[in-house]
Amino acid sequence: MRGAVLAGVLAVLGAILWSGALSELSVMQEYASRADAFGREFLRHLGLAFGSLAAAAVIGFPLGVLCHRLAGLRGATLPVLSFLQTIPSLAMFGLMIPILGWVGANLPGARALGIAGIGFAPAFLALVLYSLLPVVGNTVAGLGSAPPAALEAARGMGMTPLQRLLRVELPLGLPIILTGLRIVLVQNIGLAVIAGLIGGGGFGTFVFQGLNQTATDLILLGALPTVVLALTAAIVMDILVELTRKTPKDSA
Repeated sequence: MRGAVLAGVLAVLGAILWSGALSELSVMQEYASRADAFGREFLRHLGLAFGSLAAAAVIGFPLGVLCHRLAGLRGATLPVLSFLQTIPSLAMFGLMIPILGWVGANLPGARALGIAGIGFAPAFLALVLYSLLPVVGNTVAGLGSAPPAALEAARGMGMTPLQRLLRVELPLGLPIILTGLRIVLVQNIGLAVIAGLIGGGGFGTFVFQGLNQTATDLILLGALPTVVLALTAAIVMDILVELTRKTPKDSA
């Protein structure tokens, strides 16, 4: 039901925008004059938000599995990730500038890959660091939610640790793991706006240009799509979480 309502709302909104009924609004006039730049920054914003989510998942899921298995590693890793999460976003973006600036200046080929003190790379790395705690923490919590009786039955059937992970722990913990990914995605869509401060692109480019020029319409050109994108992502991820929580009885 939520998916149908979301699709209907987006379709109506798209039809209204396509019809030109709102073309007289000043924010739409800003869009018309910056259509090419808007499309470019839209793709950059998606790259920051979804790319950092993908990178955090690739790093965080295996790390979460290891933390679930090894209590010592869990005790050392989660406090470090919690500390990174407490660093204010502006400070985190600022810290990436000298670090990646040094990397770009001293490692051969780094600048050719786009690694520099400002731009996409420091913004992307900051978002990945912010994403690790929800991914790792929810992976540990999700895998730990499997009932002991189910694990004991799996051992009795002769399943290896890998088989128990893939067939028992992961399916039962998937709703919690997806909840962590939802947190990361919505968080990063919002935080990607700050990337505009360090030349990372995205909708933040319009927001901070508007702030510098005291141009409300330009601010809205960056802020409104960010809100729509975050709400859409949150609803879609909520639907996925609910679907994974359905038991065979519910599906029947």
